[in-house]
Amino acid sequence: MKGLFGSLSSLSPLRLVFEEHLGARIVWWSGFLILGAHVTLTGAPQQMPEEEQDYFEKWLKEDVRYIITDEEKAVFQSLSTPEEKEQFIEQFWFRRDPDPTTPVNEFKEEHYRRIAYANEHFTSGDLGWRTDRGRIYILHGPPDNIETRPTGGVYVRKIQEGGGITSTYPYEKWTYRHLEGIGENVELEFVDSTETGQYKLAVFDWEKDALIQFPGEGGGPTLAEQTGLSTRAYRPAFIPAAGGAGYNPQEWYRSLTDTPFARYEKIAKVGGAPVEKYQDLKELVKVNVLYETLPFQVKADYFRLNEVEDLVAVTIMVNNSELTFQPEDERQVARMGIYAVVSGMTNRIAYEFEDDVVVRSRPEELAEMRNRQSVYQKIFPLERKGRYKLDLVVKDLGSGKVGVARQSLDLLKGTGDELFLSSLLLSDSIKPLNQVPERDEMFVLGDVKVLPRPGHIFAPSMPLGVYFQVYNVQFDQMTGDPDVAVTYRLLQDGRELARAEDQAGESIYYVSNRRIVVLKELSLAGLEPGKYQVQIDVEDRLGGRKASTVETFQVASEVALSNPAG
Repeated sequence: MKGLFGSLSSLSPLRLVFEEHLGARIVWWSGFLILGAHVTLTGAPQQMPEEEQDYFEKWLKEDVRYIITDEEKAVFQSLSTPEEKEQFIEQFWFRRDPDPTTPVNEFKEEHYRRIAYANEHFTSGDLGWRTDRGRIYILHGPPDNIETRPTGGVYVRKIQEGGGITSTYPYEKWTYRHLEGIGENVELEFVDSTETGQYKLAVFDWEKDALIQFPGEGGGPTLAEQTGLSTRAYRPAFIPAAGGAGYNPQEWYRSLTDTPFARYEKIAKVGGAPVEKYQDLKELVKVNVLYETLPFQVKADYFRLNEVEDLVAVTIMVNNSELTFQPEDERQVARMGIYAVVSGMTNRIAYEFEDDVVVRSRPEELAEMRNRQSVYQKIFPLERKGRYKLDLVVKDLGSGKVGVARQSLDLLKGTGDELFLSSLLLSDSIKPLNQVPERDEMFVLGDVKVLPRPGHIFAPSMPLGVYFQVYNVQFDQMTGDPDVAVTYRLLQDGRELARAEDQAGESIYYVSNRRIVVLKELSLAGLEPGKYQVQIDVEDRLGGRKASTVETFQVASEVALSNPAG
């Protein structure tokens, strides 16, 4: 493999219709709602670390156990990657946010407050959120009125409860003036029939009655028993939970809402997930998982701009074979529309852009053009003060096919005086420019034009161009120069195939303000098709510090060159 590395020598009319809905941006294309839509781009599913599995399992089985719908649960369980699950969770809370324009999701805050309250006030043998009172409190909040009998005792039954005097177990009666989807003046009773603090949600009034099934005398006769319409022996037949069935004179006094079936229905409703306010949620989460008609690749790279901001370079690559070419002025033309929004975790928009992209070809070259890829890039600054996510939509205007993606943006984490590196760009074309362009241009970082390959696929005949920046480099106080050594290692399956070293800064292109820019061209001649890694180790000998980075790339026997989109 000698001579594998070489030196750096001679590097030579979509319109998006927006609707403001609940303060959020909704994008309508061809009748499809695709807000927050996501598509898994490439690669085989990866096994999640155990701690991530535990987090997602806890979120599903504890945090949102009572408020997630069956449809949402099924979709969430079908997701395979941490990124998909995180995006689902973000969307889950966002869809329930009563005012997305505020920095706080009031629904989410209130939900976790209720969980904390339930654990503090209803824990008894089990955590409060697991209890019936905790569940109802989490679902519906504090009741408008609470009648509590913590010790039970003598109780005069209401006429609709059968009448007569009895004794009760400890119980609480909660009253809600209104519950959405359930009704008005909803009364719920929680009974501690074991007198251990374990209050259970009762279906029927008699469940708090400690004497209703008490044998012998002193069993608290009902009005029907006092008037001779019934006897104690028939009580089991009047109690649905006792397996009884038949005529119950006590039902004379009950309303239709107190019949067994009505009670069962009320309890089912009050204990189920809240009525979904936004009926498009089901369709939305399905789109989020399944919708992929225009495949593309996207990659985000990061570079330090100043003390408070990073530069983010978002690169998109689309196979031209996926585009629809149409005749136009003696050319074959394909058009794409690109829309992207960058938002923080509170869904406030930090940056957005939209662009029309045109790919042109001579008719005689169309077959060759279809075998290539079109590459688009947008470079923009972001403050390093929070977490961001990118929602991206690409549409082929000729066919109407749409591709969507969502991913997190992980800004550079280097701080203080530590030595750290930017993203590592791999390219088949790196060209230093004579000067910095007067306006922003695609693929230009400072005075270097780098055409990245988001798929990191190269042919053996291509150069493997390397571009990265190093930060917090120490400089000699006498000469003003850095003393940096860079080692390039080519690996396959952890095995080193080749190594090249720049001991005297041979690959350093630019130096400024404790920052250096490194350019290197590596030869891939002789490599067999397969996956490889390039590892770069940087040593600042003046500062006595080191930093490393690694990127995976693929060598293929036949690779079509990409063409910039524009």
